[in-house]
Amino acid sequence: MTTTDVVGPAVAQAREAARWWGGLGFNGRRSRLLAWKRHIAQHIGELAALVAEETGKSQDDAALEVMLAVEHLDWAARSAGKVLGRRKVSSGMLASNHVATLEYLPLGVVGVIGPWNYPVYTPLGSVSYALAAGNAVVFKPSEHTPRTGQWLADAWAQAVPGEPVLQVVLGDGTVGAALTWSGVDKIAFTGSAATARKVMATCAETLTPLVVEGGGKDAMIVAADADLEAAAQAAAFGGFGNAGQTCAGVERVYIERSVYQTFLDKLGSLAPGPQKMTTPEQPSIVRSHVEDALARGGRAVVGGIESVQPAQVGAVVLAEVPEDSLAVTEETFGPTLVVNPVDSVDEAIRLANASKYGLAASIFTKDSHAGTAIARRLRTGAASINAVLGFAGVPSLPFGGVGDSGFGRIHGADGLREFSRAQSVTRQRFHAPLDLMRLDRDPKAMARALKLFRFRHGR
Repeated sequence: MTTTDVVGPAVAQAREAARWWGGLGFNGRRSRLLAWKRHIAQHIGELAALVAEETGKSQDDAALEVMLAVEHLDWAARSAGKVLGRRKVSSGMLASNHVATLEYLPLGVVGVIGPWNYPVYTPLGSVSYALAAGNAVVFKPSEHTPRTGQWLADAWAQAVPGEPVLQVVLGDGTVGAALTWSGVDKIAFTGSAATARKVMATCAETLTPLVVEGGGKDAMIVAADADLEAAAQAAAFGGFGNAGQTCAGVERVYIERSVYQTFLDKLGSLAPGPQKMTTPEQPSIVRSHVEDALARGGRAVVGGIESVQPAQVGAVVLAEVPEDSLAVTEETFGPTLVVNPVDSVDEAIRLANASKYGLAASIFTKDSHAGTAIARRLRTGAASINAVLGFAGVPSLPFGGVGDSGFGRIHGADGLREFSRAQSVTRQRFHAPLDLMRLDRDPKAMARALKLFRFRHGR
């Protein structure tokens, strides 16, 4: 089928389904979302095996991904009413004769363009929250993980038969492009910053809003007082897990010089063997970054250029890499770590913030107050103290970045509101004693109002 044949009818069907879905209310949607959740949980082994087959990650890692996604689905389903439901707000002095309410209503149809590295957890961070907010969803999974995307839609159809509230359209980037100009009410995109710019340009033609997660170059800061064993374990997990194909994983480590060598020794003992990369293009990117780092004076303390093979890449730890190297400035998305010594935590913060990306960060220090203070100084959307990716498992926390890491938020209350439109309503209860909202207002009423205003605000 052509791109138009796939996307157009799906969006039209979703438009009709959205009316039914939105009309169910929070309780009606909650019961159906929880039925979908139970179906996924009951068949986690089947889904994890499929994810492992399509991505190359281990089945245990795939199962962990599904578990995290289900936690978010459960939270969104149970929390939507509380976060988005109609509530009274203060009317203030000038409108005290009005009752003011605020609620968040569905947008209609949301288009979700998902990535291949976490084909369940990442797209469901948009799909689950968009559905819980009352929208229908048209989901375009990565062309590298089409069967995973189709499995999720089939699971929905089994758990919630009837209306096509969640649909999948399969294909390459041309299908994703068609979705951006198909008339959906919002796009949720996860992918490279370069592709995000193209998506934004298309959406701009129709003023279609979007939320973007554009990748990262996340830094870990290790203070001299840190638990180095825990820091090394976390760096290995964040840098080498899923073959380094994690947008919020660790790609840079800045560590105080006094504990630098000890940390390197510990990290080197944790480096895994070769791992399968999901796409055939990725190893060449990893190789170019390693080559550039070495050519600029960096040194490989674990692995090297020989670790990068066409289908599998072994762990590479690069030390003392210049800050203008590709391995520092660009997203590598492979099992490589740049570890650079710094003279102070202040220097580490400055270097961490020098990136054009700003997705997440991790901080290791035994001083909890210092850790929090460091986190507040980082130009990122999230941070973990004495852990990596801690925020990923907390459904009530929003997730997203700044700069080339994108804008908008998924997850948490912010994620539910991201897929809603705020509607403010006032209802006049009685005529105001000082009625100023009329053309023939009484000058004496205006004088009294000004007197009250000065008394309230001018003191």
